[in-house]
Parts: sequence; C-alpha cells; structure tokens
Amino acid sequence: MTGELHEAKRPVSAVLAGPYGHPFHPMLVALPIGAWVASMVFDLASRFAPDPGFLAEGSKWLIAIGVLGALAAAMAGFLDLFAIPAGTPAFRTGLLHMGLNLVITAAYAAGFLWRQALSPADTAAGGPVAVGPLLLSAGSLALLVVSGYLGGKLAYRYGVRVADEATQAGGFRR
Repeated sequence: MTGELHEAKRPVSAVLAGPYGHPFHPMLVALPIGAWVASMVFDLASRFAPDPGFLAEGSKWLIAIGVLGALAAAMAGFLDLFAIPAGTPAFRTGLLHMGLNLVITAAYAAGFLWRQALSPADTAAGGPVAVGPLLLSAGSLALLVVSGYLGGKLAYRYGVRVADEATQAGGFRR
C-alpha cells in the first residue's frame, strides 16, 4: 500500500504535470471556474440591465475562455490521473471527476455554439441572454460544483499529488 500511495503523489512528468507536491492542475482550474462563474453573473445581470447586450456578449466570450482553460487543465489532470493506481477508490473518484469535467466542458462548448447560432430575432438584438442557454450554463455550473467537490476529495482526503506528511511537516518546524 505504501508504494501505491507514494506513486499517487509523484508526477508522471514533472515538466508537464508540475513538480512533486505542486501540481499544475489545481492552478489551471482557476481559469475555467472563474470564467464560468463570471459568465453566470453576466447572464443573470443581462436579465436586469437596461442595456444587456454587452453582458450577453461578454458572457459568451467568458464561456469560450473557460472552455480553453478547461482543456489546458484537463491535460494536466489527465497526467495526474495516470499517477493513481487503478482499482483504488482514489482512481474511481478521479475517473468520475474527469468524466464530469468532460461533460461540463462539452456542455459549455455547446452553449457557446448555441449562443453564436442564435439569430438577432432570437436574442432581441442586444437583449438579455436567452433562457435556454442560461439554463444550460446554470446546470453546467451546478455539475461543476459536484466535480469540484470530487477534486477536493482527491487532494484533501486521498492526498493525490500532495507532498507526503514528512515533507509537509517541514512547513511547521521552527
């Protein structure tokens, strides 16, 4: 068991996945999470603003930025998944986390294309975000919360790609 735990903490490739105890994946996820949360704020604000067109347009491009950021985060996360021994609870959690993130990213990409395809008549030429795309984003964001919980479970419960306790103890010595 100790060998499997050690294996899950070491990167497959430190250059691509981040050095020991400091993986790139958690750093990279801030971009899509922030972009998609901001896009929801813009979506909701577009429903109440007197001139909502710029909010709807901004939300669409925040979604695109989030999709690109998610693809970068996915590459590093995939390498982290390779470090986890197959058949373990941590590996199963990682697979679920990855699967949800792929669904979420696909949903946001589809939402971006949906918003691009809407005719000016559908969006009332500079009007608020249509209800359909808004609901797709809200559902995607709800799934993102679940996936984020699973990512936290991987790091904080199972210690995936986290420095071992002996290394961590160095931060508490005087």
